[in-house]
Amino acid sequence: MRWTPGDRSNIEDARGRTGGRAVPIGIGGFVILLLLSWATGTDFLSLLTQQGSPTETTGTTGDRPPATTPAEERMVDFVDAVMNDAQGTWANLIGSRYRRTQVVLFRDAIQSACGSADSATGPFYCPGDQKVYLDLGFFEELSRRFGAPGDFAQAYVITHELGHHIQNLMGLAVGASSRPGPNSASVALELQADCFAGVWGHAASADGRFDAGHVQLEPGDADEAIRAAGAIGDDRLQKMATGRVMPDRFTHGTSAQRVAFFKRGFDSGDPRVCETR
Repeated sequence: MRWTPGDRSNIEDARGRTGGRAVPIGIGGFVILLLLSWATGTDFLSLLTQQGSPTETTGTTGDRPPATTPAEERMVDFVDAVMNDAQGTWANLIGSRYRRTQVVLFRDAIQSACGSADSATGPFYCPGDQKVYLDLGFFEELSRRFGAPGDFAQAYVITHELGHHIQNLMGLAVGASSRPGPNSASVALELQADCFAGVWGHAASADGRFDAGHVQLEPGDADEAIRAAGAIGDDRLQKMATGRVMPDRFTHGTSAQRVAFFKRGFDSGDPRVCETR
């Protein structure tokens, strides 16, 4: 992908906030739980806590400059660039109905309008404040442990969560049930968000787009997103976590479904093809 840093107006930086839970299970195990929780809809960290494994500590909430690195700051700029481009795309697609939002970057734990969450929740969208929440550590494990490297794989995750913002603005998520299952409203909404991420990818692949200050996809980028979608299907992650597949607990769709819906949006660039029922 080709992109340039912007002014970070699409970012709310909460990485320096203190407080929340401390989970002494090691960073590797912790981030694995993060990925599994995000993709299956089950808070594995909470399950472990109920069994008496991790402990919880509560700190004082406050803001301080985050300890960071040049590589992490480049990632912050990347998230800002993707969000800026994707929001411009959706403003063009749905017009005055679109309202801009931000990605809230955090570490370990965060308080949102949807309640408290920690990194084990994974990236999420909160309709209460209409913001996307992201711990940047998610991307390292997406690449290293789940075989989905690349900047467009990361962009897919960001624009999938932005897809939930589109659903919220268009009233598509009203009355959605949280009950899991292969035919649940949850799966339908997640697959539609995958398709919406593909719609943005289609726009970002247009020739000469980078000259206008937008993100520009390059050959092979789409394959990165397809690998990411396939890596975090309910069936694959359940098999990794438990050794078996449990369709009655599906919340996001199978790997094949997630790939198919992303490709549906990417190939057409038309949000109307993203209907799931």
